Amino acid sequence: MARALWAWVRRADAYVLAAVVLAAAGVWVFLAVAHNVAAGDTLPFDERLMLALREPVDPADPVGPAWVEEGARDLTALGGYAVLTLLVASVLGYLVAGRHYPAALLVFAATAGGAVVSLVLKEFFSRPRPQLVPHLSYSLTSSFPSGHSMLAAVTYLTLGSLLARLVRSGWAKLYFVAVAAVLAGLVGASRVYLGVHYPTDVLAGWSAGLAWAVGCWLAARYLQRHGVVEETAD
Repeated sequence: MARALWAWVRRADAYVLAAVVLAAAGVWVFLAVAHNVAAGDTLPFDERLMLALREPVDPADPVGPAWVEEGARDLTALGGYAVLTLLVASVLGYLVAGRHYPAALLVFAATAGGAVVSLVLKEFFSRPRPQLVPHLSYSLTSSFPSGHSMLAAVTYLTLGSLLARLVRSGWAKLYFVAVAAVLAGLVGASRVYLGVHYPTDVLAGWSAGLAWAVGCWLAARYLQRHGVVEETAD
């Protein structure tokens, strides 16, 4: 087993090795956070950080001017089902119109699959929403992991990696992936700021979303190498 693994490592290129390490790290972080959340060890940290984002004299008032609160609501919408569904549907429409059917199927499977995994994880852990501060955004499901954070990571990283494969410039590839990561980061931060998620919910959502998106990228790369999906610039 070890010899076969070492042989695969020697054959794999740097991008694949980095992706495998990144996916494994995402899974490890998620499991570590989930274990500590289940044990109740993270609650003091979660509550301390949430209170730090509210005015001491009025927990209903987040720190910062009113435009920051409004901006947080705008950012949190970028991880909502409505915005992500419209975005993915638009990309799928473009891919189908261009007859890139395997690529369209990959994008659909990655994003829809991520949504299903998020809902399953929420149902499994069933962590109640934080009640320490008033919520500034409406929420329906349980708290762990953050669905907005996970789906933002899945969707934006999947689309960012797709765009990165359409260009040859290394800086352009990095730009697309960096923008995707920043968007996912802002969505997650807004969830804590609005009081609808504990920080560990968001961390778990980011790590699970990262692992899922990287896993889908590896699957797409494998299918491209075997001619199932058309090759793009690389």
